[in-house]
Amino acid sequence: MSFAQRERGALVVSMAEIGPDAPTLCGEWTVRDLAAHLVIRERRPDASPGILISALAGYTEGVRRKAAQRPFTELLEHVREGPPIWSPLKPLDAAVNLTEMFIHHEDVRRGTPGWEPRVLDQSDEAKLWTVLKRMARMSYRKATVSIVLERPDGEQVTVTRPSDRSVTLRGPASELLLHAFGRNEVRLETSGAGADVEAVMKLDRSV
Repeated sequence: MSFAQRERGALVVSMAEIGPDAPTLCGEWTVRDLAAHLVIRERRPDASPGILISALAGYTEGVRRKAAQRPFTELLEHVREGPPIWSPLKPLDAAVNLTEMFIHHEDVRRGTPGWEPRVLDQSDEAKLWTVLKRMARMSYRKATVSIVLERPDGEQVTVTRPSDRSVTLRGPASELLLHAFGRNEVRLETSGAGADVEAVMKLDRSV
């Protein structure tokens, strides 16, 4: 079973436990709203482009709102099943859904105060580190200082152009990836000038 499949199953369990009306880290979306988003992403190819293309976002949101009216148990079952056999995402599930399932699982877990980070297997952390190195330059493209990401074992990657001012973010790849995807509910160590660190932590990291 792939990391993406394991996270998908764990996400569904967390959604069922916390309930449809609980908040998430996805703005004003509840758990039900997030489940509906995942369902149309994988089962409504006519609506999924609006997730990335702002001109089509209105149509996508209308489809998502309608999907959110379905019974919560039905939504969770569709999330659990994953992409249907006819979906172009089906053969790519392990690759394209790794970050999707991990990030949204944490969106559910950390949407309510009292959360604690999970301890992931090192092999899973390694997969997230690979993803992070590939996309972090886009996430931190608006930074005006040099940003260094550092794992607990000391391995580093600089994700912005060199500068005479630098900020280092330290933590597991899982926490660094969440921050790179715009989440603020993370546990990271930082170093650098105070104003620079504050600017990086508040940076628009939308991808």
